Amino acid sequence: MVTKFQKFLEKNDLSKSTVTSYVWTINHFVTQYEKIDKENLLAYKGWLIEHFKPQTVNLRLQALNKYLEFIGKERMKLKFVKVQQKNFLENVISDADYKYLKTKLKNDGYTEWYFVIWFLAATGARISELLQIKAEHIETGYLDMYTKGGKVRRLYIPKNLRAEADKWLKEKSHSSGYIFRNRFGERITARGISQQLKHFAEKYGLNTKVIYPHSFRHRFAKNFLDKFNDIALLADLMGHESIETTRIYLRRTASEQQGIVDKVVTW
Repeated sequence: MVTKFQKFLEKNDLSKSTVTSYVWTINHFVTQYEKIDKENLLAYKGWLIEHFKPQTVNLRLQALNKYLEFIGKERMKLKFVKVQQKNFLENVISDADYKYLKTKLKNDGYTEWYFVIWFLAATGARISELLQIKAEHIETGYLDMYTKGGKVRRLYIPKNLRAEADKWLKEKSHSSGYIFRNRFGERITARGISQQLKHFAEKYGLNTKVIYPHSFRHRFAKNFLDKFNDIALLADLMGHESIETTRIYLRRTASEQQGIVDKVVTW
């Protein structure tokens, strides 16, 4: 039955990692319990809560619920656990460190990596979206991406970035195709970008915990709201399904909170 479930997931265009995660969860459950009933499901949920963070627990429960739907036992579906949202953003690169890293990369001749972090921070792109940008998009000024639900998200490339990127590409005689490639001429991988960013963080004495691809997406959101306080527009630009997801950017980062407390609390 688990094999049939796997084939069902694959036919529904779920990502390979999601299918692997779901199948692992079901296999793990069936090896621990002889039958699927409410008692065993609740016991497994309790075990998950004891051993994993709430986000991971909910991923496992999502897999179980999907399987219960598949075998016609929807009535046994489990409720997700509540994820306590922190009242601050963690591990987000500061604007000062972003500008410092950007300047160092440019001055030291790491031009491609200079553009990697600039594109991430100036477009709010996810790493998977960054890898889709082509030379043609620099000319049009945007990239349209289609979600599974048939919605279109437009990733805008700001004017100053377009102008400099266009000049860079012309110097390389790169007029079409993906702009971020490795030395073999193939698209660079998400893992390759993450590893290289850690390398530059160490090289320039920056906190490695805040130098990772998604950190620059957070920086985009923070900077955007600082300059143009329209959270509904930001939600659209970020591709968030719900504006509630975007509200986290109204909060201060942990380091910003510390700075304010240090400055204000003098009594």
